[in-house]
Amino acid sequence: MKTLIKDVDIVTLDEKGTVIRGGAIAIDGAHLVAVGKAPEDFAPDTTIDGTNHVAVPGFFNAHCHASMSLVRGYAEDLPLDRWFNERVWVAESALGPEEVRAGALLAACEMIRAGTVAFNDHYFYMDHVAEVVETSGLRASLTWCQFGTGKEVGADLEGALAFAERWNGKAEGRIRAMLGPHSPYVCPPAFLREIAALAKEKGLGLHIHLAESEEQVSRSLAAHGVTPTRLLEETGVLGVPTIAAHALYLSDDDVAILARHDATVAYCPITYMKLAMGPGDVPRLLRAGVNVALGTDGPASNNDMDMKEAVRFLPLLQKLARRDAEAIAGDASLRMATQAGARAMGFSEAGVLEPGRAADLVLFDFDKPHLVPRHDLVANLVHAAKGSDVSHVFVAGKLVYADGTILTLDEEKIRAEAERAAFRMVSRDLSVLRAYTS
Repeated sequence: MKTLIKDVDIVTLDEKGTVIRGGAIAIDGAHLVAVGKAPEDFAPDTTIDGTNHVAVPGFFNAHCHASMSLVRGYAEDLPLDRWFNERVWVAESALGPEEVRAGALLAACEMIRAGTVAFNDHYFYMDHVAEVVETSGLRASLTWCQFGTGKEVGADLEGALAFAERWNGKAEGRIRAMLGPHSPYVCPPAFLREIAALAKEKGLGLHIHLAESEEQVSRSLAAHGVTPTRLLEETGVLGVPTIAAHALYLSDDDVAILARHDATVAYCPITYMKLAMGPGDVPRLLRAGVNVALGTDGPASNNDMDMKEAVRFLPLLQKLARRDAEAIAGDASLRMATQAGARAMGFSEAGVLEPGRAADLVLFDFDKPHLVPRHDLVANLVHAAKGSDVSHVFVAGKLVYADGTILTLDEEKIRAEAERAAFRMVSRDLSVLRAYTS
């Protein structure tokens, strides 16, 4: 399948930050064959008029819990410890395989509409999520969360490994699989060593939560004599490609450890603001050479999965926290939302619009009052555009969303099933049911 997008403005996010006005993009199969000017002999099967549209690499959501879309609006206005203990873990205990599937389908619709082409999911019953990826046309890196305490959900470590081996590379290469210890504050050190050794043996990466609060750091120092980040190094977790979600509370030594091991930090700014967790220090990570990617986290702590919102709030939060208007500038947050996440999730061909790269891209409809004038397309994308401005989404060269319609999923049916699944979830606990119906 060959597609030509003509007369489109292009934010390439290449090394030079090239922006092209009124150019063309030629897609052949899963790859870009031309960006800027189409070859004279290119014969497209489909042509899209890109007038008043801007093309940009698709978003890679580097950390989320997609099926928690069913928990949206359930845990509100609480600090982190109460949010976990009183609300989220109660609701999650009522989620079964069918609810996970319904929640993942709902999240896939939401992500596609806002320009996400891939997501890095850390949850349970992941075969169902993998099936959603296969059907939706999205890319994903999938991880079956493990606690290492004898209280696993749906699969023990052997089962999680079997899932990873069953799905890694499937869906025409759109699925990657990792192993997923929950965190160093939940998983015992012996289990961290075991899962790290297994990941290294099997050639898999790890996806883990890290240093989300000052309390987690102080408890690690008291229990183990080292910070959570140092504990990950000592147990071998950082000896394989690792995506560490959050990593807000880091010493200078911790930052150096992450940089030395080429770990990725997945930064989720909206969660940090909503749960008053703190801003972290992204410029310090970047200066040290840490790969910082961008994520939404789950809809229980963010309430949506709109990566475009995260692209805007990352620089705003860092500018405010640092009292520095230059803290995160230009296209930096777009790069974290695209190529940094693609690299971390194992899709290194994506994240840049240039010939030979993966045809993972989105078009924003700039024929909107809030996107005029167009002095600076990058600034408009970062600070003015909304996820709802996305008009087209291509994943691996396939058009999955066009002009308000998801082409791979039955959105109306999915919304109805999600409502039923959410009711099943809350009805399994009368106290939750009362909260749901009040």
